[in-house]
Amino acid sequence: MNELKLKELLKQFFLEDIGERDITSETIFSREDEGRAIFVAKEDGIISGVSIIDIGYRLLHPLITCQLYKRDGERVKKGEVIAVVSGPTIPILSGERVILNILQRMSGIATLTNRAVRALNSNHTRICDTRKTTPGLRMLEKYAVTCGGGYNHRFGLYDGVMIKDNHIAFCGSITKAVERVRSQLGHMVKIEVETETKQQVIEAVEAGADVIMFDNCTPEEIREFVQLVPPSIITEASGGITLENIAQYRDTGVDYISLGMLTHSAKALDISLNVQ
Repeated sequence: MNELKLKELLKQFFLEDIGERDITSETIFSREDEGRAIFVAKEDGIISGVSIIDIGYRLLHPLITCQLYKRDGERVKKGEVIAVVSGPTIPILSGERVILNILQRMSGIATLTNRAVRALNSNHTRICDTRKTTPGLRMLEKYAVTCGGGYNHRFGLYDGVMIKDNHIAFCGSITKAVERVRSQLGHMVKIEVETETKQQVIEAVEAGADVIMFDNCTPEEIREFVQLVPPSIITEASGGITLENIAQYRDTGVDYISLGMLTHSAKALDISLNVQ
């Protein structure tokens, strides 16, 4: 993650939650009071976002120290200590909710991604995310996917062309859409085309797409379509794929499976901050 951007995000999050002051903590404790608290996993999972504990608390108060016992991408078991923070009591309590919210969210995404990777259990096909992320949290959520063993699709509309069904409908054909893109963009930008039928796959190949997505296709259809695509073109499957049926796509030969659920449907991993 970009630490500079992370700090800016955390400042916004703290401003939203703390505002002018933490009236509860500041009326109970003095600025001289100090304490110690531990982040503990309350269920098994994959951890992601550990550095946020250290960076977040250092933003709130320079005298807070953090001991990190887990690294991003590591498996954590219920009851295990993730980190210990020590220092002034007020900022420890003031930053608790923001830091926990992010840590739990990212760890939940990493855990779900890891479940998908293990359910697929493929030496060839990779799991990747989509743009179905929470506004403002894309950098964090996509990083969490990589902690769970997944890969990132494009980060936004700016770093890769993806010609979808509506683009094709407005333009008139896959061929016309690809030609228009090629005429305006340089060789460093990849072009992905979304397809649903055998005829569209053939047209995308002939148009010179760099990546071809098979949208809402069955495993049997994907096996057939993959044979139509030369090795130089990357293939991707998306739509209708769940943890329950993902194993059926294991031997289709597709290069990537993109799953929106990794970021839009992940359950937060249960983590708590306990005062010692």
